[in-house]
Amino acid sequence: MIPAAPPPLSPGFHAVPAGHLAAIVTALDMHAPRGTPPRPLPEGYVLNQQKSPSNEWYLALFRAIGAPWLWTSRLRLSPPALTAILTSPDVDIYALHEGSADGDPVGLLELDFSTTGQCEVAFFGLVDRCRRRGLGRPMMDFALHHAWSRPGVECVWIHTCSLDDPAALRFYQSCGFKPYARQVEILADPRLAGILPADCAPLHPLL
Repeated sequence: MIPAAPPPLSPGFHAVPAGHLAAIVTALDMHAPRGTPPRPLPEGYVLNQQKSPSNEWYLALFRAIGAPWLWTSRLRLSPPALTAILTSPDVDIYALHEGSADGDPVGLLELDFSTTGQCEVAFFGLVDRCRRRGLGRPMMDFALHHAWSRPGVECVWIHTCSLDDPAALRFYQSCGFKPYARQVEILADPRLAGILPADCAPLHPLL
């Protein structure tokens, strides 16, 4: 028996190529500090700057946090290109540690000051088991305090997408960011290329 052809797309819809994903990307910014003091981290957690971390250390934490949300940008870089970012004086990288500065890293904060007058919160996240523990807000408070303390910064911005944690957009807005742009990104599915395991992000089925 010949299977029935799938129904056509509704008018106004656009097909995403096989083996690809579509993400709605929202950019948000702020142009002045909120003026509230940073909240302290819960007891048992330490946020430490990582000076020129190794590629291996960074990618292990990047994968641990980002795999469920299909983070891939750093995974696609050549080793020299990644090293250039991690050793740049314009990039500040912090790891959230559990227990002590020698404990397991469970969070990542990356601030990029490479554009004059701006700070991009390039990466911000926690491993899954540490989400919903009251860690995100003090981490973001620290990020904003640090960004606005840098001389010459006039804008702090961040972006998120529909592949990310569904609560991310609302969280960033609650921290004082305002949406200012939206676009659609079409990207090759990293699971099909072997960049991430095939069982990552089951909410976004492989096609």
